[in-house]
Amino acid sequence: INTISIYNGQDAQYIVFTIMDEKYAQYLLQKTKDDYDLIAEEFSRTRPNLWSELFAVFKDYTRDGDKVLDVGCGNGRFLDLLGEKKIDYLGVDNSEEQIKQAQKKYPDRNFLVADILNLPFPDDSFDKVFLIAVLHHIPSRNLRIKVLNELQRILKPGGHLLLTVWRPPLAEILKLISKYSFLKLIGKSKMDFGDVLVPWGSRVERYYHFFKKSEIVKLASRAGFKTLKSEIVRNQTGKRSNLYYIGCKANAPSLQARG
Repeated sequence: INTISIYNGQDAQYIVFTIMDEKYAQYLLQKTKDDYDLIAEEFSRTRPNLWSELFAVFKDYTRDGDKVLDVGCGNGRFLDLLGEKKIDYLGVDNSEEQIKQAQKKYPDRNFLVADILNLPFPDDSFDKVFLIAVLHHIPSRNLRIKVLNELQRILKPGGHLLLTVWRPPLAEILKLISKYSFLKLIGKSKMDFGDVLVPWGSRVERYYHFFKKSEIVKLASRAGFKTLKSEIVRNQTGKRSNLYYIGCKANAPSLQARG
């Protein structure tokens, strides 16, 4: 069993916690797929466009002729970012129902049902890979590294990874974090610290992992990416915030945004 130990200096003892095992991580992966299949129509209706703050961050990081993979594409709303650019775009998602929504919304674009851990593409296939609001749904550190390794594999030399994860203000999620941390401490949760289940109305509870900024950078570095930028971006009201990361394969030329 994988464990972590925390030293309790006051009592001179080590407190041992289990790390999520692979079987439970696979269960959460399947649960997430099932959840998004179930809410696909409602999700697409309430998420018609890419959030404006992310549009501002990423709009200059593609160019005519790029071969772009949108991993976890959902209803395809990322396409709005590409505008009139001549991009060879492909969207993939493991949710069949989300792909149906994407095909309905963008019938002239290409979408495919695919597994993020085993993407059906040769090495060095894409100039850019976008991973928008996906990595926070991947349970366990081991699977997150596997995902990033797979994305690194399919990127061309000099290719770039652009990703976001949800990073709400702590005040908004303190209750959830406290609840699941307590359950972990008393041995009643198989999830890791920083993991929560967030309700979508009364229908499902979606799995999330809340990242620290340094955590993303370390994971990406472990997978062979060179960090170009990693920051928190907020909408105009400050009520919605995401952590974004831009990286390239190690030893690849840096990408500069063009105004």
